[in-house]
Amino acid sequence: MLDKINLEEIDQVAQTARLLYDQNQVNTALDRMACAINERLADANPLVLCVINGGIIVAGQLLPRLSFPLMLDSLHASRYRGSTTGQDIHWLFQPTTPLQDRNLLIVDDILDEGHTLKAIVDWCKAQGAASVYTAVLLDKMLEHAKPIAADFVGLPVENHYLFGYGMDYKNYLRNAAGIYACKETS
Repeated sequence: MLDKINLEEIDQVAQTARLLYDQNQVNTALDRMACAINERLADANPLVLCVINGGIIVAGQLLPRLSFPLMLDSLHASRYRGSTTGQDIHWLFQPTTPLQDRNLLIVDDILDEGHTLKAIVDWCKAQGAASVYTAVLLDKMLEHAKPIAADFVGLPVENHYLFGYGMDYKNYLRNAAGIYACKETS
């Protein structure tokens, strides 16, 4: 259990954060993403893979906007594990649905450095997936190339530490109804 000091830190981060995108802007982005996905995957009978934990809210908001038959499963691969800095990729669980010859749509909250999403895509291809598409709510704009680009992107975002809509600050604030940038510290 977290002590009071840690909960005070979480509250301080929430109170001093800057709103980048509000709920209406996020909903508009999800609508655009869904339209593009509906056009591309309407006849693909895809298996949607939600990347836990960050992709839960995005997938939960995106899937009702998709107008074609699909199956849902999940996986958990993470670099952060409650920290604010990325580490080596850690696999907690893999999908239970066989991926062989399936068309996949991987849904996650953000394309940050791209290492986790690239590892997931590579793993899915190694399992024999027929095709692998990726959808992220946010694509972080970085000054260097990423190892992967998402097929469907909701919104671009500057390089800040973010929370809300599935993204967390030390395992908290995933439920914030907007996309927030943590206050810069010196």
